[in-house]
Amino acid sequence: MSDRDLAQWKPGDRVVVIGGGPAGLTAAYELLKRRPGASVTVLEALGLVGGISRTESLEGYRFDIGGHRFFTKVPEVESMWHEVLGPEFIRVRRLSRIFYRGKFYDYPLKPLNALRNIGLYETFRILLSLLKWKVRPYPQEDTFTQWVTNRFGGRLYMHFFHSYTQKVWGTPPQQIRADWAAQRIQNLTLWKAIMVSLKGGNDTRSLIDEFSYPRLGPGQMWEKTAGVIRERGGEVEMNTEVVRVLREGMRVTRVRTRPTGQPAAETTEVAGESFVNSMDLRGLIRAMDPPAPPEVRAAAEKLRYRDFLIVTLVLSDPDPFPDNWIYVHTRVRVGRIQNFRAWSADMVPDPATSSIGMEYFCQEGDDLWTMSDADLQALAARELEELGLGHAKAVVKSKVIRQPKAYPVYDTEYQHALEVVRGWLDGFENLQTVGRNGLHRYNNQDHSMLSAIYAARNLTGEHHDLWDVNVERSYHEEFEVKAAPQAAADEKTGTSKLPKTQAPV
Repeated sequence: MSDRDLAQWKPGDRVVVIGGGPAGLTAAYELLKRRPGASVTVLEALGLVGGISRTESLEGYRFDIGGHRFFTKVPEVESMWHEVLGPEFIRVRRLSRIFYRGKFYDYPLKPLNALRNIGLYETFRILLSLLKWKVRPYPQEDTFTQWVTNRFGGRLYMHFFHSYTQKVWGTPPQQIRADWAAQRIQNLTLWKAIMVSLKGGNDTRSLIDEFSYPRLGPGQMWEKTAGVIRERGGEVEMNTEVVRVLREGMRVTRVRTRPTGQPAAETTEVAGESFVNSMDLRGLIRAMDPPAPPEVRAAAEKLRYRDFLIVTLVLSDPDPFPDNWIYVHTRVRVGRIQNFRAWSADMVPDPATSSIGMEYFCQEGDDLWTMSDADLQALAARELEELGLGHAKAVVKSKVIRQPKAYPVYDTEYQHALEVVRGWLDGFENLQTVGRNGLHRYNNQDHSMLSAIYAARNLTGEHHDLWDVNVERSYHEEFEVKAAPQAAADEKTGTSKLPKTQAPV
């Protein structure tokens, strides 16, 4: 929804939230915090809340669906984390490395380690390449390749960016938009990485060396949030799939749901006065009834997603390696490996064992996605041993989790397609869309939450353009949290209840 008034929402009107991930739950939590007693219903398709930030389990072993550090400079988000979870947060020292050509490289970069691994001659070539691209950079940065090469040089791009990016996205980096690099790598440069490794301290998310983490994994945060929502009178309905979004003109009136995974089951309709969506935009447009205009449906079909699966292995060996996670650039299929005890000892119930997450990037329906769980366990165990990080015979149990639509894809078509979809959705009177998939933006958890906080505040009279919630906000020291029009007026009269906050985006 663009920066304009929502249709009049009154206390007692039901707000329906589609999706129980970080964005959906945050929207419900914020609304109930600002308007106690509000009528809020969250509809979640899975049996666990948290979306891709949920924590799955197997016989007492808990594991993430991808690693989720709790680090932000957005005060609204930081405040909610600690309101909900408080003393259940622990502080975790970061240790992550890159496995490349049979050697481990510290990440963030440590010059002596990198020099020892890559050799003096190749280091000299990397520095020459960096100088060359600083003197004669690509004049236009349309692609991931161009953006990274201009900042790190061609040799370093070739070593550490090209092959891994292709593994993650399943497409050549030359076909990925520069937007993704600018958003994920942010203001990191080679020089900054070197200076951080020598001096310590930085303002770049990818280089932080300590972070907060829920004692029982990120899902603990969202399980507790769902509990708070219920305690405050809201509803969180699990295993409830939204199959239709029913509208009259540009006003949503209700959604039609059914039990997840039961296409023949009887459907139920949930009516509401305001709606907050966090399901993927392609799915949202497909669910519209009556259908969206043909050009909007065509644009939505061009929005692509990268899927993901994780094979969790419980080993009879304790702590085979000390890292939180390892990025694997070598020619095996696994892309990243997690050691869950390195995140929190309480994730592993038996200290004589370890719990390892082997992460594979794939597409729904491809050979990895359709491989049997037994074959995936065998593949993961074999690759763990091939990398020298554990023994296949030490695997005592495993669990496979498949996650569709894990990452929005920033290909050459996505920008125009998103503009078309956004332009149509902006015409709705009572529908807002938030979060990673709801905005088709590969953002971090704190950005997803911030978009949801603003959606809830829009319902209480503020005016925020959710599409402009900037992932960079918490990384620019000059940023000052924008006050809503009424809050700004209150500040002038000395009655503002909102603190004036400095924060980077």
